[in-house]
Amino acid sequence: MKKTTSILFTAWCIIWFIVPFLVLFPFIFICIQNKKWHRFAHRIIRFWSYIFFFATGMPIRKEYRFKPDQKKAYVFVANHFAYLDVAAGMNIVDNYFAYVGKSDVKTIPLFGYMFAKLHIQVDRSDKNSRAKSLLRGIKAVQAGRSVFIMPEGGIISENIPEMHRPFKDGPFVMAIENQVPIVPITYLNFYEIQPATLLKWGIPRVIFNEPIMTIGLTQKDIPALKDKVYEVIQGQLNEWKESKKKK
Repeated sequence: MKKTTSILFTAWCIIWFIVPFLVLFPFIFICIQNKKWHRFAHRIIRFWSYIFFFATGMPIRKEYRFKPDQKKAYVFVANHFAYLDVAAGMNIVDNYFAYVGKSDVKTIPLFGYMFAKLHIQVDRSDKNSRAKSLLRGIKAVQAGRSVFIMPEGGIISENIPEMHRPFKDGPFVMAIENQVPIVPITYLNFYEIQPATLLKWGIPRVIFNEPIMTIGLTQKDIPALKDKVYEVIQGQLNEWKESKKKK
């Protein structure tokens, strides 16, 4: 019975993922043809994300221990255990930002085209691609646009909700090069809502943590920065896991 319910709920989610996107895509397409209009495309995609989470009965519950200034640039980093994380990022972050993600997304019809135009793709197997994506990320932040990266480098943890280590250097290099804060974001229970290919209904919970400042730091400080981010996010994931055991 539980599996049947999950199948039906997953089908419902897929419908609300695809249909609104197809309806809005012509407007997104127009906006991404001109870089000056990319902000409008970003807003349309955020609207699509709102529709998805509202229609599926999963409004995201956000806890702000820090409220980012929409006029400032940050490097947002988060744990990554479910594909739902990407759509959630568009929903929860008010700042205009660029995702830095795997180039595999480009194989998805329409969505891949949109992602390639608005965000930063990286082919982990290609050193040139990694260098180019890093440079694009640095330039994006220099221009006042935030970036959002999952430092694990994908959904690769073998012991969820334990984050995969070591983190990728990219987000920390971008933050240090631009001397902007790193904002750790914790996706508390997304791995429970999407434990595998099927979805289970739940209220997604997110924590915006205090920023980690990078002013005065250099590349030598990257290992320490990685540890700080890991301790913040993993600590909250561990607390959440323990609280579930007590219930």
